[in-house]
Amino acid sequence: MTDLQDLYQELILDHGRRPRNFGALAGSSRTSEGYNPLCGDKVKVYVQMEDDVVKDISFQGAGCAISTASASIMTETLKGKTRTEAEQLFERFHDLVTGKKAPDDAPELGKLAVFSGVSEFPIRVKCATLSWHTLRAAMDGKDEIISTE
Repeated sequence: MTDLQDLYQELILDHGRRPRNFGALAGSSRTSEGYNPLCGDKVKVYVQMEDDVVKDISFQGAGCAISTASASIMTETLKGKTRTEAEQLFERFHDLVTGKKAPDDAPELGKLAVFSGVSEFPIRVKCATLSWHTLRAAMDGKDEIISTE
């Protein structure tokens, strides 16, 4: 099991150091900002929706490796998904990081399964889910800053 944990840690560190889809997205139709006052993580999510599909998505911000990696992998995972599929993935991801489901119970999570260990550190759940809550606010057209508190 330590080989798998090492791989998970390596993937989180890689995405934390070299996030994918990082930067403002020209032509985004929806944006939202999120803030975790507990640790200072900040994120802004940009979404370009076409009909009901996430055509493109990116983020900007500063935060810990878990927060940044979660946003990075989220953006990779959600491109091409419908709003409903994005909501379903968020629910499954949230169940994973809060310990309600094991990675084996949600194979559709793909790379997002690397965050399964977060459930052992409840204070880090907010780091892992900040970008997801911010995405949800963007899709709902909310203008206020989303807080994890």
